[in-house]
Amino acid sequence: MAQPATVLVIDDEVRSLEALKRVLADEFEVLVARSTEEATAVLAGEMVQVILCDQRMPGETGIAFLKRVREQWPDPVRIVISGYTDSEDIIQGVNEAGIYQYITKPWHPDHLLDRVREAADLYRMQHEAVGASEVKPSPARLSALVDARRKAERGLYEFDRIVHERSSPVAGVVALARRATRYDISVLITGESGTGKELLARAIHYGSGRTERRFVVENCGALPDELLESELFGCKKGAFTGAYQDRIGLFEEADGGTIFLDEIGETSPSFQVKLLRVLQEGEIRPLGAQRPRKVDVRVVAATNRDLLAEVAAGRFRRDLYYRLAAFPVHMPALRDRAVDIPAIAARLLDDINRNFHRRVAGFAPETLAAFADYAWPGNVRELANEIQRMVALSDSDEPLGTDLLSPGFRQQPATAAPAGAGAALRDRIEALERAAIEETMRRHAGNISRAADELGLSRVGLRAKIERYAVSRDGFDG
Repeated sequence: MAQPATVLVIDDEVRSLEALKRVLADEFEVLVARSTEEATAVLAGEMVQVILCDQRMPGETGIAFLKRVREQWPDPVRIVISGYTDSEDIIQGVNEAGIYQYITKPWHPDHLLDRVREAADLYRMQHEAVGASEVKPSPARLSALVDARRKAERGLYEFDRIVHERSSPVAGVVALARRATRYDISVLITGESGTGKELLARAIHYGSGRTERRFVVENCGALPDELLESELFGCKKGAFTGAYQDRIGLFEEADGGTIFLDEIGETSPSFQVKLLRVLQEGEIRPLGAQRPRKVDVRVVAATNRDLLAEVAAGRFRRDLYYRLAAFPVHMPALRDRAVDIPAIAARLLDDINRNFHRRVAGFAPETLAAFADYAWPGNVRELANEIQRMVALSDSDEPLGTDLLSPGFRQQPATAAPAGAGAALRDRIEALERAAIEETMRRHAGNISRAADELGLSRVGLRAKIERYAVSRDGFDG
């Protein structure tokens, strides 16, 4: 029996690294590295046939690393995984780094396996054929690849993917957002967490004249100021502790395209000043740089806060608010669009069936009735998590019944008034959010990582909400 090919997987995120290894380990000998430095050490001591490298990592990009690898170790077949599909990167990668495949995120396990198998076969054929030259796609094939990926991106994020009925309040939101695509104007999307603000932002980008360029995302509530500035504006080597080399920021990467700034209401006043200058002047200054750089970027921002109330309280700059809110759009909460729940649930179940390789045949009528009666403090994200959990618990492909609903779900009907009948809407929403966090933390015995995954938050974001709502940590071990 032939020896399995050795695949080197490089990704700075542990969870992504583990997922890639899990998919490949049954067929290949898998080596892992969390940085290009670690990967270089592995290549110096191991025979590797295929390299699978994430494009965006701290320090050196995947393409820059593979260009260096090509010069020193030309034999391994090189594959890049990236959340971006910019044509210039694809062409640069093929021409400069000899990239064989360019896999986009989110990747499907079967597709990933097929590409790595092809790469391993290519390595074998190249070494069986005397004098075989390095194979790379033809210009026509490369152009077709770029066009196909652009078409796939548009299909995934066009306005028609936002599920709603004609009588839904979302119908008006979509009609309004379509108008924003005609003009280069900043858009501010408001709404509770999990309502689909990023999906709407992507639809605006892919429906606009900037569709051929990048759409990049940054969660402004997940990073302290210095790291957020570096992430968005870039930095020069030595600008701060840990800045080991020059780094291009997301505004430069999005030049000609769109940047989505999520949780903009979480930013500090000092950072708001710097962002305001970018919007006013159309230029960025990387940390440690002497000169600014011009950028042409459309900004779509989102928040679950009442920014006008934040302005009145002195926590958010008025001038920045009016820059961002040139075209305001509000995404309604799921409880305010109950008419859409059956269609949304059906779409989510289709996606979950595909990812889980299942054929669950819909929902029992009483389950849909329970969905309609629930408050959904986590909105569409919570609905997706609930259906995913139900499918995982189901032992058959019969319609999902109410016996599979989570305990916390059954204990909190929509008719409950958690903050008192006279409480302001925001107070009620926050009380529901606090209750959801407490219940989720309790079920996961205080494990913040697992609770954050279920709630659709980052660890940093969940910790911030725990502090904000003074959620008790007594008895928790996480």
